[in-house]
Amino acid sequence: MNRIPDPDSFAALKEHALRAEAKGFDHVETWVFDLDNTLYPASSRLFDQIDAKITAYIAHHYDIDGLSARALQKHYYRKHGTTLRGLMAEEGLDPADFLAFVHDIDHSVLVPAPELAAGIARLPGRRFVLTNGSRRHAESVIARLGVADLFEDVFDIAAAGFVPKPEHAAYDAFLKLHGVVPDRAAMFEDLSTNLVVPHSLGMRTVLVTPRGGEPEGLERLTASDDASPAPHVDHMTDDLPGFLTALAIVASE
Repeated sequence: MNRIPDPDSFAALKEHALRAEAKGFDHVETWVFDLDNTLYPASSRLFDQIDAKITAYIAHHYDIDGLSARALQKHYYRKHGTTLRGLMAEEGLDPADFLAFVHDIDHSVLVPAPELAAGIARLPGRRFVLTNGSRRHAESVIARLGVADLFEDVFDIAAAGFVPKPEHAAYDAFLKLHGVVPDRAAMFEDLSTNLVVPHSLGMRTVLVTPRGGEPEGLERLTASDDASPAPHVDHMTDDLPGFLTALAIVASE
């Protein structure tokens, strides 16, 4: 049975629809979604588990205390884009061991998201997940959310040659592998900096912001990320399912 939205919800959907129409999504044939804190809400605190595991990994690897490990984690993240890339560049670390450890988390905090699934299912064309995480982690997340069968593929950090977003090469590798035409694609991300390259390539960009300003882990923050509009952000929403429903409203008119 379909849920009838209350007047406030309907008004919000209408506003989404008007903005989406103004930005123009009618040309989009490929829909690309980041994973962590994008497909699921930051309020689930799932990524906090990963963030803590990264700190623990560094503490064990260097035999240092937690505060020192946190400082080193921040250094690697700022300098290299991800802690993993820093460890690979400066320590020659095998990424498989790192990824297996940091993604060994409790995914049960995620619950099925039928409204999200319905919104994604309505999108015409191809759909992908593009993540700096591992395929194993991504597949666990989308399975818990109930959206696994809605995506053509998961493009993970290994597929990108361990070059993370926001590096241009990460997007180039994805576009080449799947034959995606960027000016006929849309990208959904929770990090503004990860939308700079997609926008420059001609992709429609959507920044997914946390509701209520939930704090994010170290690995999800950069100095340039905030809630203010930027030229490379075509649209902002704190309600991804609502935004996707709005796209369906626009398409049906």
